[in-house]
Order: sequence, then C-alpha cells, then structure tokens
Amino acid sequence: MSKRPITVQAAAALEAAEGLAAVGFGVFVGVETALGAAVDPASAIGVTVLALAGGLGMLACARGLLRADQWSRAPTVLTQLFALPVAWSLWQSDRPAIAIPMALIAVLALVTVLSPPSTAWLIEDHDEEDARDEGDRALGDDGSDDGSGEDERSVAAETPPAEPRSLGRRLMDRLKVDDTKR
Repeated sequence: MSKRPITVQAAAALEAAEGLAAVGFGVFVGVETALGAAVDPASAIGVTVLALAGGLGMLACARGLLRADQWSRAPTVLTQLFALPVAWSLWQSDRPAIAIPMALIAVLALVTVLSPPSTAWLIEDHDEEDARDEGDRALGDDGSDDGSGEDERSVAAETPPAEPRSLGRRLMDRLKVDDTKR
C-alpha cells in the first residue's frame, strides 16, 4: 500500500477526537440520567443514544480514513458540516470555550480531508496493491512456488505498477465491462 499522506492522518485524528468527545458526552449524559439528575429523562435518553451512535460512527470513519476506505470520506465531511452550525449555536449561547475549539477542529478536518493529497490517496485503488501483496505471501519463506503455476514474483516484476485511477475512470471501466456482458 502506498504511503498514507499526513493530511489523511490529521483528518483521521481530528475525526477520532470528535468521536471520542461525542462518546464521552453520551456516557456523561447517560450516567446523569441514570442518577436522576436529568430534567427531562426522555430527551436525555435520546441525547445519550444519538451521542453514542454518532461518536461510534465518527470513530468508524476515522478508522476508515486510515484504511483508505472510500466510503469514509463523505460521512467525515458531513460530520464536519454538522459541527459548524452546532459551534455557531454554542457561540450564540455564550459558550465560546466549547464553540471555538469545535469550529476550529471542524474547519481543520474539512481542509485536511478535502485536500488534494487526501483526495488522491482515498480514491486510489488499493485493492490491486493488496492483491499483489497477497501473491507475494503465497510464496514460501524460501521463495519456492506453492504449486499454483508460475512464480508470482516474476509476474509482479514484469507488470508495471498501475497508475492510480480516478473514481470517474473506474466507473467508466466498470460500465464498459457491464456493457460487454449483456
């Protein structure tokens, strides 16, 4: 797998920080509700469930970014876009100690996840590289063939590394394959 850009690492770290904060808030509200300190227990239970689910979702997105899962980019962007109005609301509620860091993290996460290095790495097809790595693992420790035919190392050495294909190019290639099957 190609080297992960620092922008992806930063976006994942920021998304994970928000996810941990949301899970922590959900646990706090849940404990307060269980102790009977909630003014409206029904709303507090709803906030607890949403905070825990949202926080776990953000942690999954952070993991997905680190693993180059393409699905993780859109929800990461959406969580940041949702965080900005929440930060604005907190600012208007005279809570700048929470609003400013929240807005800063959201903007930084948006910049890092939408940056060109992040975009290029997240839409790169890592499956082809993983398949080559698995082919290398199929050979024994002594480099002998596992009986599947020709030596995968010589095939991998002869095959030039594929250039990263854009999402549009992959979709067009897939459409061409589907048309030939019909």
